[in-house]
Amino acid sequence: MKKTQLKNGLRVVMEQIPTCRSVSFGIWVKTGSRNEQPEVGGISHFIEHMLFKGTERFSAKDIAEQFDAIGGNVNAFTSKEYTCYYAKVLDEHLPIAVDVLSDMFFRSLFDAEELRKEKNVIVEEISMYEDTPDDMVHDLVSQAAYGEHPLALPILGTEEQLRAMESGHLRAYMREHYTLENTVISVAGNIDDQVIELLEKYFGDFAVRGDQVSLAAPDFLGDLKFHRKKTEQNHICLSFPGLPIGDEKQYAMTLLNNALGGGMSSRLFQEIREKRGLAYSVYSYHSSHADSGLFTVYAGTAPRQTKEVLELTKELLHDVSVNGITESELSKGKEQLKGSLILSLESTGSRMNRLGKNELMLGRHYTLDEMIARIEAVTMDDVNNVLGRMFSRPFALAMVGGSDRAIMGLRRDELVI
Repeated sequence: MKKTQLKNGLRVVMEQIPTCRSVSFGIWVKTGSRNEQPEVGGISHFIEHMLFKGTERFSAKDIAEQFDAIGGNVNAFTSKEYTCYYAKVLDEHLPIAVDVLSDMFFRSLFDAEELRKEKNVIVEEISMYEDTPDDMVHDLVSQAAYGEHPLALPILGTEEQLRAMESGHLRAYMREHYTLENTVISVAGNIDDQVIELLEKYFGDFAVRGDQVSLAAPDFLGDLKFHRKKTEQNHICLSFPGLPIGDEKQYAMTLLNNALGGGMSSRLFQEIREKRGLAYSVYSYHSSHADSGLFTVYAGTAPRQTKEVLELTKELLHDVSVNGITESELSKGKEQLKGSLILSLESTGSRMNRLGKNELMLGRHYTLDEMIARIEAVTMDDVNNVLGRMFSRPFALAMVGGSDRAIMGLRRDELVI
């Protein structure tokens, strides 16, 4: 891995993988829904869409055809804290990818007619999301955990917010947030040092600077949220305080998650689905932000079984809060984590993602050997430390379903230790 800067100060992280013929190239910007003011909720995601809708040189169709013609892939995504525009192409076609993506980044037109059409596209995306209760409940539990904090707000925004936005709003937001300080270029694959010359050509004139934004950390509220919707299942999430990105106990949290609900051999999956057949989908996951995190358990089950699933989930959580995980779970989790880590690094796309995200959010990088050593070094005391932080507050609870009867009166403080 090599970290450098262009002459204008733009950070570049790259990894040479001479054994492959592909290259993954990404432009990372440290802005997402967390950075938005309430009146322009969803603007980060809207900008992401609009950068594909035409530039001074390329129409939207041209952009698609440029990548189709070389057998490459181009896409983008917006999260709560960052946005990424990326492409994966054959090594010989990297100049084309850099040319087109840089043109999208610097010279998108935000044409009024394209703006109107893309608003409709995103409104349909919002409608599709609202028709998917097993997705909706995860945003709902963020609101139960964080209240009105920007981290709790939906990345897509609302239809009302979207309809009110014009090209001027998008340009102003980009001037404020799409700055040199907030941007990282990440490249992984069959490359050499000439890639710096290529990046200087297309990004060397980037000169937009801005002040570092200070963001307020959220308080964990441990609230309850219910969204009434006619569904065949009740969709439930329980969330607990988690760890921020870069926390020294991050691997301990991952191992705990693996044991509790991170796979088919986990306690939640085995007890609720395999042993009792009460849910098709039941799992846990940990999500990290710059200054906070959430550990979340999800289950989807029939209304008549909801109370039993909640009781079983609480029993499993209580057991792990009091007794921790077993040495066998810790050992198996380490092997599982090492295996998934090594397998993920076989893809240029995953390496590009790891480099970009680490540089943008942490400003540091670990080698594979260092990461494996950190996994191996996790002790039971580390896991117990994480458990103490998780169960220090009443949990947040959210449900999407036809009736809130199963969650009314539920004590959310009974797992506090």
